[in-house]
Amino acid sequence: MKTDVPLAIPESEKKRIVNRLKRLEGQVRGLQRMVDEDRSCRDILTLLAGIRSALDATGDAVLESYVARCQADFESGKDDMGDLLAAVKLARG
Repeated sequence: MKTDVPLAIPESEKKRIVNRLKRLEGQVRGLQRMVDEDRSCRDILTLLAGIRSALDATGDAVLESYVARCQADFESGKDDMGDLLAAVKLARG
């Protein structure tokens, strides 16, 4: 899989992704505080589920940008489907 392919997304989309990541950063800090404060397991698990969902959505946005970038390479014959499939598998864990 190519590791040197830049994300190459429009600034507006990049800003949206960075904002999502900053929100996630704040949520993770909040999760740490909740653990330190011995909050209920239900509250902690609820926030953790929200963080996972938000992280997945952010990963989907990055993956969509990667696919859009690769589509042009596929059409021009510069790339093959193997790289895209490897990226999708990596993103899905």
